[in-house]
Amino acid sequence: MKQFIYKAIIAIIAIVLVYEFTIGKLVKKYTDKLNYISTKDGRKELVISLREEIQKGVKKDRYLSKEDAQLLNQFIRKIQKELQETEN
Repeated sequence: MKQFIYKAIIAIIAIVLVYEFTIGKLVKKYTDKLNYISTKDGRKELVISLREEIQKGVKKDRYLSKEDAQLLNQFIRKIQKELQETEN
């Protein structure tokens, strides 16, 4: 009976350690980010960083490369064609 108890205790400790070093770290990382965003200061910093990124984008000559622009143009034309087909 003693061996069973020792083995059970060792198994439980091993499971807890494996959880803490694998899934536990990921869960903690995401909860920390969520808690940071939910604070007033976190939201302010998020808005500031978004504004800075938008300002960087506005200063650029081109938002997209020529290949990306052609690909998006083809995609938009295809969607427009499908929308026109549904109207008829």
